[in-house]
Amino acid sequence: MTSITGFSGPHFCVLNSENKPRFQVQVRSLGSKDSPVLSSDSVAVNGASVIKEREERRSLIDEGNERLRHKVNEEKRVKDGVLESLEPLWDDGYGTVTVKDYFDATKEMIKPDGGPPRWFCPVACGAPLKDSPILFFLPGLDGTGWGLILHHKALGKAFEVRCLHIPINDRTPFEGLVKFVEETIRLEHASSPNKPIYLVGDSFGGCLSLAVAARNPTIDLVLILVNSASSIERSQLQPLIPILEAIPDELHTAIPYLLSFVMGDPTKMAMVNIESRLPPSLKLTQLSRNLVALLPCLSSLADIIPRATLLWKLKLLKSAAAYANSRLHAVKAEVLVLASGKDNMVPSRDEAQRLMSSLQNCTVRHFNDNGHTLLLEDGINLLTVIKGTCKYRRSRKRDYVSDFLPPSMSELKYTSDEVFGVLRLATGSVMFSTLEDGKIVRGLAGVPHEGPVLIVGYHNLMGLELNSLVEEFLREKNIMVRGAAHPELFWGKSASSASFDCLKVFGAVPVTAKNLFKLLSSKSHVLLYPGGAREALHNKGEEYKLFWPNQPEFVRMAAQFGATIVPFAAVGEDDLLELVFDYNDLKKIPMISDYIKESNRDAIRLRDETSGEVANTDLFFPGILPKLPGRYYYLFGKPIVTKGKKEILKDKENANKLYLEIQSDIENSLAYLLKKREEDPYRSVTDRTAYRAIYSPLHEVPTFEP
Repeated sequence: MTSITGFSGPHFCVLNSENKPRFQVQVRSLGSKDSPVLSSDSVAVNGASVIKEREERRSLIDEGNERLRHKVNEEKRVKDGVLESLEPLWDDGYGTVTVKDYFDATKEMIKPDGGPPRWFCPVACGAPLKDSPILFFLPGLDGTGWGLILHHKALGKAFEVRCLHIPINDRTPFEGLVKFVEETIRLEHASSPNKPIYLVGDSFGGCLSLAVAARNPTIDLVLILVNSASSIERSQLQPLIPILEAIPDELHTAIPYLLSFVMGDPTKMAMVNIESRLPPSLKLTQLSRNLVALLPCLSSLADIIPRATLLWKLKLLKSAAAYANSRLHAVKAEVLVLASGKDNMVPSRDEAQRLMSSLQNCTVRHFNDNGHTLLLEDGINLLTVIKGTCKYRRSRKRDYVSDFLPPSMSELKYTSDEVFGVLRLATGSVMFSTLEDGKIVRGLAGVPHEGPVLIVGYHNLMGLELNSLVEEFLREKNIMVRGAAHPELFWGKSASSASFDCLKVFGAVPVTAKNLFKLLSSKSHVLLYPGGAREALHNKGEEYKLFWPNQPEFVRMAAQFGATIVPFAAVGEDDLLELVFDYNDLKKIPMISDYIKESNRDAIRLRDETSGEVANTDLFFPGILPKLPGRYYYLFGKPIVTKGKKEILKDKENANKLYLEIQSDIENSLAYLLKKREEDPYRSVTDRTAYRAIYSPLHEVPTFEP
C-alpha cells in the first residue's frame, strides 16, 4: 500500500512506502511516459528517512562555552499546513549527511532500467516555505542526481527541489537533454510566471544550464554554476583522454580510484560531519575513521561510471562545452559561479573569471581549498552561499525584508567558530541593559522582546561591535536583529566581495527609507547607526564621538509604527586596535589618495552635502595595528516608547527634542562604560583566559558590578 503526494505541474510525484523498508520515486521521463519506479534502500526505512533518524539522534545541546540550545520546535510558524517562515537558528541538517550517504543512495538508482532521463524529488527536502521558487539540479558526469545530498534539507526549506537523473546506459545527445530541461522550465514558467526558476549546474550540468538559459532569455532564470565544465577544452586531463579510451576493460576498475582523487578531495569529503570544536586529536581520529569508511565506497564509482558510459560522457562533455560557449552572448539570466581553487579536472578559477567577463550579470565566489566535487565536500553550505550573495528571491525583484531567511544553527556555529572565532575570544564581550525602573543589569533583559524595536547607537571603528551584538541577541533572546547597512555593500563595487557575505546572511539590509518602513511594519528589531560610515571610519582622536545628521531621520518613522527606541553604546575599539593612518593621513599619500578618489567615484551616496559632519563620507580602509586585546562592553539604555505619540512627534520641534535626548543617552552610556571598565579585573584577555581555563566558559567570565 503506497500513499501518493503530488507536486505542482504534471512532472513530479513522490511515493512514500508505508510498509516496505524502501524509498520510492516515480517521475516523468524524457519520453513523456511514467518511468519505472526507482528505489533506494539507503534513503528510507519503514517510510522514514535514515538521514532524518540520524538528525533526530543528533544533539545540538552545548551548555559549555557557547550555550547552544537545540531548537526542537523551531518551525512553529505554520498556517493552513504550510510553513510561513523559519525561526532563527533553525536546523538545516548540515553535517548529518555524508558522502557515504551519496554512494548508498546511488546503489539502486544506477541499476539499468532502460529508462530515459527523468526528474525526482528527494524526500529529505520536505515541504518548502510558502511561495518558494523551484530549483532544478543538473548533475555532473555521474548523472545520478544525488550530488546535492548534503544540502537537501536546507535547500528543501527555501525551494521546491527537483533533481535530474540520467541513467548510466542513456545515450541522449546534448541537444536532447537541453530540450528536456527546456520543456520543464517552460511549463514551470507558464505555471508561475512571476517566480524565478533556479538551475544549479554541477560541472557538466553547468554547460546544460548555460545552454538552456541562452535559448530562453525571456524566462527569469537564476543560474548557479558549480565548477562549470565549459572549460573542458583547457582541462589538465586532455592528454589523458586518449589513454582512457585505450585502456582495456580489465583495468577499468582502477580508473575510479584515480578519478576520485582528480575530481575531489577525499579529506574534504571525510570532514563534512566533524565538529570544528573538537580537540585536534579527536578530529584526527574521526577523520581517519571517515576515510576508512569512505575508501570502500570508491569502488562503486566503476558502477556509477562504467567504461562505456565514461567514454560517452567525455564526448558529451565536449559537445556540451562547445554548445554553451558559442551562446554565452545570449545568456540574460542572473548567474552565480562557484569555483574551486584545487580543481584538478578543469581550470575552474580561470573559467570563473572568463564567465564573469563574458556574461552580463555574473557574480563569482571562490573556494580555494576545495576540489571539483565542491558540493560533496566540507566547507560549503550552498544555501548559505545563495543567501550571502543575495541571490534568493521569491519574485522578479528581491525584497530584502520578505525574502530574508534567518540564519540556521549551523550557520551561527560556523560564523562564531571559523569566521569570528579569534575576534570573539579577543573581545570577551559583555552586555548590559537597562530595565524600566532604570536599574542596569547584565544581559539583555531590558530590551523588549516584542517588536517593532529600533536599536540606535554609536558605530565603532570598522563596525567591530556588530558581530557580538547580533550573536548575543540570537543566543539569549532568539531574536534576529536586522542591521541597516551602507547600500554600497549590496549594489556597489563592494557587492562583488565575499568579505561582506556574512553580514547579509545575518540580516543586513540596505539602509533606505523603504526598507526601514518594511522592517518596522513587520515588527522587527532593527539596528540603525545615524552616524554611519562617518563614525565607523572616524579620524584619530574621534573615538566615541557621535557624528549624527542635523535632522531627526528616524524618530518620526519610529513613532508612525509605535516602535520602541533603545539607545545603546559600545566601547572597546581602542582596546583592540591602534588607528595608525586615518583618512587625513592617507589623503597625503599621492598613490593612496588617487586610489580612494577613484574607488569612490561611482560609489553610492546616502546624503547630500547639507547634512553636517555626517555628509557623504569616502569609503576606505584605515591603517590599523592590533593591540593586546582588552574587552568590549555594551550598554542598552532605557527603552523609549513612542506608541501613542505619533501625533505629538509629527511636530518637528518635539521630534528634534526626542532626537537630542537619544543622543544624550548614548553619550552618557559611552561615558559610563569608559569609566566602569576601569573597575573590571578581567578587562585584559590574559586575565580572562586564565579565569576561563580554571573556572568557567567565556560568557561567564565576571566583570564590574553595574
